[in-house]
Amino acid sequence: MATTETHRFGSFAEFYPYYLSEHQDRTCRRLHFAGSTVALVCLFLLVFTGDLWWLLGAAVSGYAFAWVGHFGFEKNRPATFRHPFYSLMGDWVMYRDIWTGKIPF
Repeated sequence: MATTETHRFGSFAEFYPYYLSEHQDRTCRRLHFAGSTVALVCLFLLVFTGDLWWLLGAAVSGYAFAWVGHFGFEKNRPATFRHPFYSLMGDWVMYRDIWTGKIPF
C-alpha cells in the first residue's frame, strides 16, 4: 500500500483501511479510545455548564492520548498531520467499531 506521503485518498472509505493499519498496536487503540471518551465527557460538561474551557479540554484530551499512543507504542506519526479531517472521522469510526466489537479492544 502506498504511504500517505505519496497517496491522496479520494474518499474516507479509501482512507479508513489505511487508518486502521496505523492502529495495529492494542495499547495505541486503547489510548485513542480513552482520549475519545474523555473528549466526550468534556463535551458533555461544555453543554451542561456552558464553560468554553471544556471545548479546549475535549481537543487536548483527544489528541494527547492519541499522540502518546502513536509516538510511544505504535511508533508512527499520527495521520492527523497529513489528513486532519479524515483522521478525525477515523477516530470516531474506530471508536464506534471498538464499542461494537468489530475492532479488538
